[in-house]
Amino acid sequence: MKITLIRHTSVDVLQGTCYGHTDVPVKATFPEEAALVKSNLEVHTPFDKVYCSPLSRAVRLASYCGYPDAQRDERLMEMNMGDWEMQRYDEITDPYIQDWYNDYLHLPTPNGESFEMQLRRVSEFLDELRKQPYENVAIFAHGGVLICAQVYAGIVSFDEAFSALLPYGGITQIQLT
Repeated sequence: MKITLIRHTSVDVLQGTCYGHTDVPVKATFPEEAALVKSNLEVHTPFDKVYCSPLSRAVRLASYCGYPDAQRDERLMEMNMGDWEMQRYDEITDPYIQDWYNDYLHLPTPNGESFEMQLRRVSEFLDELRKQPYENVAIFAHGGVLICAQVYAGIVSFDEAFSALLPYGGITQIQLT
């Protein structure tokens, strides 16, 4: 099964803000960014099935690209930043943040998730997807989700996961057997 992974377009939040599970708006440049994504996707279609995160930044791009009925799945949401959602990293006063910086792969944010926890839920989704008869699937989601999918597929190692962060509107593919 070939899976095309598409990251949402740029978001309209201050740089350095934790916004994982928060449903933030996209930038005013959405029409231009989305048109480029749609054009770049043409070589990958047709898709047997299209999935997306239920957050509006992924849904909006999927809809723009011609998939308004993409199946929403909460397991495709960005990492839950818990108590730190919508705070700027440099303004978080929680002393735990240094521990988290030192081991964000394994340590969850307060009342949120770790990367490891996110990987488990994305892996659960992909385990179920593997059982489906599809040959060509698209997933509109978030940077962390797409990294998890690449780790799951063995393209990127767990310890070097964030070296694979796609830019906004980025597209990559994985192959599942």
